[in-house]
Amino acid sequence: MFFPAPPPAPPSEPPPARVRRPGGRLRAPARAARPLALALAAATLAGCGAAVSPRPAAMSLQPAAGPSAVDAGAPYWVNPDGKAARAAAAHRAAGRTAEAGLLDRIATRPVAEWIGPDRPEAEARELTGAAARAGRASLLVLYDVPGRDCGLHSAGGAPDGPAYLAWVDAVARGIGSRRATVVLEPDAVTHAVDGCLPEDRRAERYSLLKAAVERLKRQPAVTVHLDAGNAGWIAPDRLAEPLRESGVAAADGFAVNVSNFRTTAESVAYGRRLSALVGGKPFVVDTSRNGNGPYTEGDPAESWCNPPGRALGEPPTLRTGDPLVRAYLWIKRPGESDGECRGGPRAGEWFDAYALELARNAR
Repeated sequence: MFFPAPPPAPPSEPPPARVRRPGGRLRAPARAARPLALALAAATLAGCGAAVSPRPAAMSLQPAAGPSAVDAGAPYWVNPDGKAARAAAAHRAAGRTAEAGLLDRIATRPVAEWIGPDRPEAEARELTGAAARAGRASLLVLYDVPGRDCGLHSAGGAPDGPAYLAWVDAVARGIGSRRATVVLEPDAVTHAVDGCLPEDRRAERYSLLKAAVERLKRQPAVTVHLDAGNAGWIAPDRLAEPLRESGVAAADGFAVNVSNFRTTAESVAYGRRLSALVGGKPFVVDTSRNGNGPYTEGDPAESWCNPPGRALGEPPTLRTGDPLVRAYLWIKRPGESDGECRGGPRAGEWFDAYALELARNAR
């Protein structure tokens, strides 16, 4: 099982946070674009939120202009051309140093890279290659299962099972022998359990996930964590057997709280209960936006979408103090919108005002 060795004790850090409503709907991140001219970016960011256009076919992995130094204790690669880095650079270029400093709390820390549907092998090779050149492992999310999000807000995915397995195979080839941790298919198991996925498609869903786990584990330095929902969704005793059918035994563990806001304590307790039912498997926790826990005011049906008052959670680390909790990770990319609600742009696009709020509220 591969996890990057813990780095030397990190320097002192500023205080530390995709998206799932209580029932679990995710928002697929938009693909990042090459950096825009700083003047244009600064003008765009002056508004409430800045949308980022899709990334072109060839990715730029060069540093954004004027970024702060990457956190030396980061357990995974930090993309120097991430949306937060570009937003911070634009604020800095416009003289808004306070805002730039807040966004550095996101830009200098590793967040997951979500592999897109169109260039899986090339994208995986580019990302893991950049990480390897920096002496780091990469953190990846695979989110392309057929029937993704039950045709709702993040609808899409591969057209059928063979196409999905070919996509996974392409990702694995792109990773090659490089070090990577993969979070596999947020929502896929839980949507099968909660009735969102039609019953006659559940067996296929579990079979595809199991095959994906097994294919990824053929790579020598890949760690795979199967998504397992969050503490406010499916009870562990209902989820255990579907996870077993989906190949959790062959995986390195599972992931909890992906894109959600449940506190770390809640998530760890939930993960412990689930682990006891699936052979003691370890797990990782998404702490990207859980610093203030879930939003409990207003319409519960909208509590998942850019909820106000939230905060960044514990920074990504392998030092959790608990051998069963392998890492706290930022799987959801803080600052990306959950959707066109509460002033936000389309799902996955950069929402500058929200990113600043997450960073400002961090403790």
